[in-house]
Amino acid sequence: MSGTRTGGGRGSALLRLGWKAAKLLATVALTFLGLLLVTFLIGRVVPVDPVLAVIGDRAPKSVYDRVYLELGLDRPLYEQFWLYLRKVVTGDFGESFLTKRPITEDIARVFPATLELATVSILIGTILGIPLGVWSAVRQGRLVDQVVRVLGLIGYSAPIFWLGLLGLLVFYARLGWVAGPGRIDIGYEYSITPATGLLLLDSAMQGEWEAFGNVFSHIILPAALLGYFSMAYISRMTRSFMLNELAQEYVTTARVKGVPEWRIIWVHALRNAAVPLVTVVALSYANLLEGSVLTETVFAWPGLGQYITNSLQSADMNAVLGGTLLIGALFVALNLLSDLLYTLLDPRVRRQT
Repeated sequence: MSGTRTGGGRGSALLRLGWKAAKLLATVALTFLGLLLVTFLIGRVVPVDPVLAVIGDRAPKSVYDRVYLELGLDRPLYEQFWLYLRKVVTGDFGESFLTKRPITEDIARVFPATLELATVSILIGTILGIPLGVWSAVRQGRLVDQVVRVLGLIGYSAPIFWLGLLGLLVFYARLGWVAGPGRIDIGYEYSITPATGLLLLDSAMQGEWEAFGNVFSHIILPAALLGYFSMAYISRMTRSFMLNELAQEYVTTARVKGVPEWRIIWVHALRNAAVPLVTVVALSYANLLEGSVLTETVFAWPGLGQYITNSLQSADMNAVLGGTLLIGALFVALNLLSDLLYTLLDPRVRRQT
């Protein structure tokens, strides 16, 4: 009898797990479908003739008509969307009018630069932002709290391009502490064999430490500025979460029992505050991956943001839409990852699900 109940319980648990997985897949599919629909409509709404972008302004009328038919622009809008959907699913984003290469090759070439810059930036923002937020919450209302809040306010409000230009003027032009715009000096460019596309990692794996130092000198200033921007958001949210945790009854009980204050703050309170912080850090990382266009422009960083900007200025809509789809997919993936980590870290959510 008990074996029957155990088998029934396992079957019910598997059924619930399958149902949750199906709902998750359906949500992801609908999200990507909506993203594809938006990018498709953007490509049709912008005042750019895709035929002229391919053949140029001086092509004869016969060539224009032939390319118009090849692109499927004579078909109904729903049929064009279906063709667009089929190409995207197979990884065919078309060819860039600017570089004359497949969009996937261009994205594979420029995306590692953005990934490297965003990763170093989020590491700086997280390593500095969380301790500052905890310190500010513990010293609420004191001078330290006011200083951290002012730093966060400046990081929120100061334009990133202005900070970038100021940083180049001070630390590159005047003091000479860092390298200038670009990702690596031309003298070191051919000393590294690209493997991952992440120059810091590639140079370290190959033992090219001089090239590693040069790459680090180039990346540290833009990464520090983006990290400061992330630190402002992370420190403010950490302070808010910690103030909420320090006001809970379990903290009062721990103090009454004589638990050391450092353990209450850095073990008990921060561990509970870390659950929502996972989402904050993940969203900050996603914002860095999609929102570093101005920074890449100021520092001549050959990343995805600069690629999309140059393509948009040249009316290369295939490249713009391909980059937009990648950013949207990354944003969805990071949101799903943060939700998964939230579920794993919080036992209350696990019990509800």
